[in-house]
Amino acid sequence: MAKLVSKTYGQALFELALEENALEQILEEEAFVKEVFADYGDLVTLLNHPKISKDEKIQVVENIFKGKISDTMLGFLVIVVTKERYDELEQIFQYLEEKVKEYKNIGVVSVTTAVELSEEQKARLTQRLLEVTSFKQLEFSYSVNPQIIGGMILRIGDRIVDSSIRTEIDQMAKSLLKIQLS
Repeated sequence: MAKLVSKTYGQALFELALEENALEQILEEEAFVKEVFADYGDLVTLLNHPKISKDEKIQVVENIFKGKISDTMLGFLVIVVTKERYDELEQIFQYLEEKVKEYKNIGVVSVTTAVELSEEQKARLTQRLLEVTSFKQLEFSYSVNPQIIGGMILRIGDRIVDSSIRTEIDQMAKSLLKIQLS
């Protein structure tokens, strides 16, 4: 259910931002709102309190954010409070960020290697991935896992390219186990 809610609300905010030609502004405001919620944990507690009316919760949100964010984002937050969806705000914003990256044709790449890559290797990897994918821009996250022995594992969206030596060894071992000696 939470996935559906975050998708529905995130999609609505994305479409509204597109319609108003305010995608960048909404992303900046989204970051600000996330920061405020992170800095003031009591705000979530207050919004979850059953004895505080929706009108009072809306008043609190308006007092905190009015003049600091656009009317569009403020209106969105009021709807989220009215519908009591503030617990899913983080997932809503995460969906929004994913939609914006998809819209701007930005690929998110996770790279796992056995040793740290040099800047030159990272540049070559970026260049090669831009050549073989349809993305205009890439965002990378790098991690080191010595257990893969060598090679690399790439994750781009829901696709995985595993060229690690560990996987090659595992596949060879499976193949050898299938061989029957007569």
